[in-house]
Amino acid sequence: MRPMRLGLLAALIVAVMAPAMAYAAPAAPSVSSEARKQGMADAPALVSAAGVNCQVSDARLAGKTPPDKKTGSLGATVYEVACGPNSLGFLIQTNAPNPPQVFSCIGSNYPADLSKPTSPCILPANIDLIPAVDALAAKSNAPCAPTKVRTIGQTTTNTLFEVACADGHDFVISGSVPLDATKPATIINCLQTETSGSAKCLLSDPAARLAAEDGLAKLSDPGCVVKDRRYIGPLADGTDGYEFACQSGKGFILKITSKGALSETLDCAKLSGGGCTLTDTRAATAEQAGLYTKLSKNAGSSCVVTKYAVFPAQGDKETVEMVCGDGNGAIGIFPATGKGMVLDCGHALIAGFKCTLGKVDYTALTNDLKKFDKKECVVSSTGQPLKAPDGTIRLEVACSDGLPGYMIQFTDAQTPKDVTACSFAGNCVLPTNKKKG
Repeated sequence: MRPMRLGLLAALIVAVMAPAMAYAAPAAPSVSSEARKQGMADAPALVSAAGVNCQVSDARLAGKTPPDKKTGSLGATVYEVACGPNSLGFLIQTNAPNPPQVFSCIGSNYPADLSKPTSPCILPANIDLIPAVDALAAKSNAPCAPTKVRTIGQTTTNTLFEVACADGHDFVISGSVPLDATKPATIINCLQTETSGSAKCLLSDPAARLAAEDGLAKLSDPGCVVKDRRYIGPLADGTDGYEFACQSGKGFILKITSKGALSETLDCAKLSGGGCTLTDTRAATAEQAGLYTKLSKNAGSSCVVTKYAVFPAQGDKETVEMVCGDGNGAIGIFPATGKGMVLDCGHALIAGFKCTLGKVDYTALTNDLKKFDKKECVVSSTGQPLKAPDGTIRLEVACSDGLPGYMIQFTDAQTPKDVTACSFAGNCVLPTNKKKG
């Protein structure tokens, strides 16, 4: 299930309802034969009338409230019902002439105020509800198996409760009314509910919830010793965002799914639009620019990188648009191991990349023409690369003198194979290259 968004959750947590247990169940978990006999006799019809999905396995008469002439109340009767092992039992209250009301044993056994326990459900199948909560949490794609539970409340349509795991994760589950472990449920991160003020989680503190993701930070960067961390919030793709700052000065944003899996790591030094607040991005950016300068030098380029932007990852290669010290643009393609290559903006087109940050210098394309004795043309602009049936790439170029240009054929982004004058090529489209008349 997708995590629940805050608008819905805030609307749901408007009232906490509880059954009227004036004459509640005894404190000790024992059930008299009379109470069980009465419960088993009445429960099936009440379950049917309430529309509850339950094969009654056990039931008891839990208590009654007498009629009250002052309020006009006709009195109420409360039953506890169990639906078999690993199910979420409930209390059902009759309020004649109104339909029966149903309340999950979650609310009775795991009260909202942990210092004020309520009268719990005591049928054997209803005492330990953690296994059923685990099953519901797994169905809602929770990141872990809960070990603690606390009710938040119940409305006419949703049962809300907080669950916490041994690893520090803490979240809110919203299920059906009556709460049914076989029906869909949604989850929302407690860090989100507290940021918005829609609900306060009490089973763990925020610092522990944040620290629960340190393992994923280590997975993203094994060398990172976490210095600081913060919760960013839900992101557009359905993940939750966390920022981590390392003792080394590096930082990154993790995108984590509702199941607790790492979806993506975003290096703060490579985020051109910002987003990191715990990391000195200026220092990190300068360090990264220095790294790209070294990689460029290793690839045989003299580019001293002053500015850069990272393209989406493609396998084990990192592709970076760079601005060099002279203002010219370049595209760096750096594999995880071995030498990479740096392409000027003209040859980058053949590789499928377009420069947008720096100046476009066509000197290298002019030199390609000279290799085929076309020395009179200084390349001033280019057309779009065209792939030929034989797998080669053709790039149209125009000349600065306004005379017809050429179509250059490449076997790869750096190797010209042939040159054809546009007056003969027949498929040139640049204004100075089209045939006149």
